[in-house]
Amino acid sequence: MMTSPLPFDPSPANPHKPVLLREVLEYLSPAEGDIMVDGTFGAGGYSRAILEHAPCTLYGIDRDPSAVETGHKLAAAYDGRFHMVEGCFGEMATLLPARGVEQVDGIVLDIGVSSMQLDQAERGFSFRTDGPLDMRMSMSGPSAADFVNTAEEEDIANVIYRFGEERASRKVARKIVEMRAETPFTTTGQLASAVRSVVRKSKDGIDPATRTFQGLRIHVNDELGELDRALNAAEAMLKPGGRLVVVTFHSLEDRLVKTFFKERCGDPAKQSRRLPGEPEPAKPTFASLSRKAVSAQKDELRANPRARSAKLRAAVRNDVPAGARKAGGIA
Repeated sequence: MMTSPLPFDPSPANPHKPVLLREVLEYLSPAEGDIMVDGTFGAGGYSRAILEHAPCTLYGIDRDPSAVETGHKLAAAYDGRFHMVEGCFGEMATLLPARGVEQVDGIVLDIGVSSMQLDQAERGFSFRTDGPLDMRMSMSGPSAADFVNTAEEEDIANVIYRFGEERASRKVARKIVEMRAETPFTTTGQLASAVRSVVRKSKDGIDPATRTFQGLRIHVNDELGELDRALNAAEAMLKPGGRLVVVTFHSLEDRLVKTFFKERCGDPAKQSRRLPGEPEPAKPTFASLSRKAVSAQKDELRANPRARSAKLRAAVRNDVPAGARKAGGIA
């Protein structure tokens, strides 16, 4: 439970509204002298708030070139307290030690595509405005267009079903293969029209292309793999007492985070109720900071509809080494 709630600021002077900001600050608890990490820098909303909240040092990580440019500008304003790192947040256990940082006091991750990226038609993330069918956060490697124009029909269907949870994935994949034989896909508008021709609009009004675009975006950027690597890297890099705060916007992401915390925090009941001869469970490396996922409060929901699907989970690191989690106790 939060002990000192901060006011939510919906003012037009702050157009980029980091979701669950006051809750992030509460659970992250940055303090003077801490070394903090914003693993998904984006537009820098969390980073600015953390730097203003406490005289700490913060490392922002992002693979998006436009975000990196924003970060370099921010560094000049904080007199050596902020450092922008270009790269994938799943690689923080390599990126940060390369800069002399072996352990940190807190890590925050905001998972998924940012509103900044969605608003840029040229990035190809959104079906609401026509643009090149790209979706790459790093602006390198195969794009969404490369995938839909070259992948096997079954592979397209599997990606859309697994990552987009689109029940009509086979119909969508079949339509994509049929249409690309005539004209390769190059724009978001082309793909959105193809999907809408075979997927009915849902009762809740969600655009039929939503799930297909989500599935392709997650695949192109290996978002779930990146998140899994980041959670394991955070476990290795956090000091005892260090805090990990993760904000997700989709059930696939939240499920992965929930499972990670459940495994790493352990089950006290299982620790004390083992049957004779039953193997000792793995040693917990974290303690949960919230009994369940934290959602946005009413004032934030009114001011920022994007917060509706956001869930925050947080845990604090203990002194069990990350490599010591195995049956039979610490190695």
